[in-house]
Amino acid sequence: MNNSFSIRPLAPFADAGLLHGWVTHPKAAFWMMQEASLPDVEREYMAISASEHHDAFIGEYEGEPAFLMERYDPAHVELVGLYDAQPGDVGMHFLVAPTDKPVHGFTRAVIAAVMETLFADPATRRVVVEPDVRNTAVHRLNEAVGFEIVEKIAKPEKDAYLSVCTRESFHAAVGAAL
Repeated sequence: MNNSFSIRPLAPFADAGLLHGWVTHPKAAFWMMQEASLPDVEREYMAISASEHHDAFIGEYEGEPAFLMERYDPAHVELVGLYDAQPGDVGMHFLVAPTDKPVHGFTRAVIAAVMETLFADPATRRVVVEPDVRNTAVHRLNEAVGFEIVEKIAKPEKDAYLSVCTRESFHAAVGAAL
């Protein structure tokens, strides 16, 4: 991982104020928490923290909080009954913090750091995502790091493109050596 990035476990109460500003920002519309209150955010991340199949992390850039990363077991969370989970599948969500000073290429660097983190676990064979079909920006980012769309799926809250990325596809796409 780029040594300017670090990832730490999310602390639901300590980080809730920060997260609230991120998930309710207009640029986070696909996060589907636009109307969330601070207690809603605390509850959501307390539930994730308590889950044995879902984890949340704060990604930092040069020591400052810069993104949210979630890792989940798609056989138990998000995609249950929507696809045939395989051993070694890991689900992922990420959200880059809003900024008044965007840096070209930063979001792509974030997703690469997230993928490096997930593939650092030798048990991870594929990363699975389910972005909203309307989220064209994230589809481009996903493709840039090696994701391939498998199929369109109907989730209760959205229509999504089930997409997967193998370790080999990631390495081929970004030239990373883990």
